[in-house]
Amino acid sequence: MPKTPPFGYREVSHTADWELEVWAPDLESLLEYAARGMFKLTDLELVPQPRLTREFEIRFNEPETLLIDFLSELIFFSESEKIAFDDFDLSIQGNLLHALLSGSRIKSLAKEIKAATYHNLEILESENGLVANIVFDV
Repeated sequence: MPKTPPFGYREVSHTADWELEVWAPDLESLLEYAARGMFKLTDLELVPQPRLTREFEIRFNEPETLLIDFLSELIFFSESEKIAFDDFDLSIQGNLLHALLSGSRIKSLAKEIKAATYHNLEILESENGLVANIVFDV
């Protein structure tokens, strides 16, 4: 049986919405792979050039709130500016996330995500780091 990589994501069968299981060694990596998995669910294709960057900060009290706020910010950029990201520079200091993201305009999007939800959301510690299941409203 192949060894599970230290970080990643996979789609989980869900009745009405989409569910994504994400795992990573730390919270910054969990955010990144949640974003990568979310974009993968949409069958997203980016135009190669020009590259665009966006920078923002999110204050948080709980990691679950940070996860949903971060994904919601990415959904906002996708809807309002037609931008998605594939390069993530994330740093958490105390209860503040600093995000510097790079990506480009969306060329095509097969499926749309309306929101990342708190439905059954819990970030758990595992022997390899953190794991979370995220349900997306589509």
